[in-house]
Amino acid sequence: MLPKERIAAALGFREPDRPPHFEQVFELTREAFGQDMPDEESIREARGEERLRLFERCAELYARTVERFKWDAVLVWRPAMVKPVDDPGHPAYEFIPFLKRYLAERFGYEIPVGAFVWESFISLDTVKDYMDFSIRLYEQPEQLDAWAKRMYDAARLHAARLIDAGVDFINVNSDHAMNGNTFLRPEQFRRFVYPYAKTLVSYIRSRGPWVMMHSDGNLMGILDQILDIGPDILQSIDPMAGMDIRRVKQIAGGRMGLMGNVQCSLLQDGSEEQIIASADYCLTHGAPGGGYIYSTSNTIFKGIPLQNYQLMVDYFHGKFPEACT
Repeated sequence: MLPKERIAAALGFREPDRPPHFEQVFELTREAFGQDMPDEESIREARGEERLRLFERCAELYARTVERFKWDAVLVWRPAMVKPVDDPGHPAYEFIPFLKRYLAERFGYEIPVGAFVWESFISLDTVKDYMDFSIRLYEQPEQLDAWAKRMYDAARLHAARLIDAGVDFINVNSDHAMNGNTFLRPEQFRRFVYPYAKTLVSYIRSRGPWVMMHSDGNLMGILDQILDIGPDILQSIDPMAGMDIRRVKQIAGGRMGLMGNVQCSLLQDGSEEQIIASADYCLTHGAPGGGYIYSTSNTIFKGIPLQNYQLMVDYFHGKFPEACT
């Protein structure tokens, strides 16, 4: 199967030839290929041929990552936008069609390309002053309603720009939980996040792209609301917070695809046996019946030894040798 067919099958709850695989972010390009991604400021300030040269360097590193680890999609994080902006000339919007063409020419088939919509909702990421937020939560909730609406408006505009640029999927990236529990109580999430997230996800899906919703932490207290919000994919299914992919799949099966659950802390400093055990658990309980994308429980961040990620990938390829050639 081709990558887009594989992802479509998995998200349609049909078993593809193997589960799709990619990561939110791969920060080990220096370790893997001897080269760093261009820095964000250089990309933003470059114009003309210089910008195209930086685009090509980014695209080449994405292509080499796809090739080496047999990824089925790319989620663009460089060039990136930290905040949603009303700027159709921003390099991130220009880069999406450039990367899609580059990958198609390189591989001869379509590699789905996605992008992040940042700061979409009230969450651990967007609250900067927790004392002030706590006071407003109980004394001035209408101000939080207004803030949530402003974030939604910006996020929808950002999503529209990305869709116009040709993305295949969008990650509405917000952390809604910690290891022990959710950041907001379920009833607070219902008021300040749920209506905006549901409307944003519905809008994106109505225009064609898949929607990925990311959050670390223990989401069990709001999992029913996330299911009703309706993303195609929930990532990261955080095992360090007690998110058991077997249990989550039993709850979400047939309604929402799952991505992740290979434990990042083990990839960082665990033994080979522990990494393989985590990978095997995810494939055993996530893959049957479709609805699962193989990945870590967050990203491949600086500090993870490259050989540990390679072990995770090699184990996966060994489970599906004919589909990973």
